[in-house]
Formats: sequence, structure tokens, C-alpha cells
Amino acid sequence: MRTVALIPAAGTGSRLGLDRPKAFVEIGGVSLAARSVAAAWASGVIDDVVVIVPAQLVDEVARELPGVTVVAGGAERSDSVRAGLAAAGDADLVLVHDAARALTPPALFTRVVAALIGGAHAVVPGLPVVDTLKTVDNDGRVVDTPDRRVLRAVQTPQGFTAEVLRRAHAGAADATDDAGLVEALGEDVTVVPGEALAFKITTPFDLRMAEYLCDGSTQ
Repeated sequence: MRTVALIPAAGTGSRLGLDRPKAFVEIGGVSLAARSVAAAWASGVIDDVVVIVPAQLVDEVARELPGVTVVAGGAERSDSVRAGLAAAGDADLVLVHDAARALTPPALFTRVVAALIGGAHAVVPGLPVVDTLKTVDNDGRVVDTPDRRVLRAVQTPQGFTAEVLRRAHAGAADATDDAGLVEALGEDVTVVPGEALAFKITTPFDLRMAEYLCDGSTQ
């Protein structure tokens, strides 16, 4: 069973306020993209890795990340995932992992793949929500307080059978993650325990936190 990890890394990362794409910001001398690729390989369950980057960076990233397939992404994340799917060829299982979740432990890749092998068609890692959440209207008024006991903060890698993920992206529905596209098909999505270290590096605070956790290490 051939398993391919897709790592979209074509976003601008504007919220970090830096002059280069977020995935190529370095922590301890190693880019977020390189750390994510290393975690995928270290899991021992990935056969191939496809990294999707801005078109002008394809050659540069291919030199930086030998042993992976590097392809150009599109204007939207979904465009980049579709480009990665095209490069995944005859994969049986596909994992989609945000390059910005650069400290994700390899064990999380293993956990997601194990659930797929166990029979799930779509798998996401998730953490219980610890904050009280409010639904608000356009004027900022609270209209609802969801029961946080049934909520999960969803992470990546998200795993799918290749057939289901291809079908989901062919449907061109609107969603904030790949699992949302699968849900739009009416397919079940299974949640497995996530990892605190799989947080997404989006803001300068997140980047400082990641640097603190790495403490200058390249591990």
C-alpha cells in the first residue's frame, strides 16, 4: 500500500510579517518545510513526499530538499493540494500536512496511517477544546455558546484514501481544510488524538514559541 505525504508550502504567510513565504522561515537554521518533510520521513510510514511551493521556488526547494518531489502550487490552498495529488500518481493513501505545523511529532503521521489501514476513509487528528467558545453575530453580540465537550481543534496531517480525496477535490466545494471537502461528500471523518506540538505557526508569537521549544536545535 503506497502512502504519499503532500505538504502544501505555497502560502505567503502574510500574518508573520516577513519578506518570504512562511514555509521557508527558519527555526534553528532549518526551514518549516524541511522540518515537516523530516517528520514525515521519520514516521516510517511514508513512501513518498510531495512538497507544493510557489512556482518561482520549485528549483530552489528541490535543491534544498533532495529526495522529495517538488511541484508548483496555485493561488489557493485547494489548488496546491490538487497539484500535489496529480504528482502523487498511484498512491493508495494520501496525507495532507501543513508545512507550518513544523514541530509535529512523527508519531502523529503513524497514528493517522494506522487508522486508515484499520478501515477509515478519512482521518484527522484533533485536540479537545479548553477555552469556552462563543458564536457571535456581525455586531459582535453572542448568539450561542457551543458545548466544548463535543468540539475538537483539528490539526494535520489529515489522511485519506486517495480515491476519497480525489473525489472531494473534484467536487470543488468550499471548506477550510481537506476533511471539510470530504464531509461535503457525505463521507465519515474519523478523529484520532492530536499532539500539542502540532500547532500551526501563523503569527509572530507562534514563531517565537516554536523557536523557544526548539531552543536552537535542528531536531
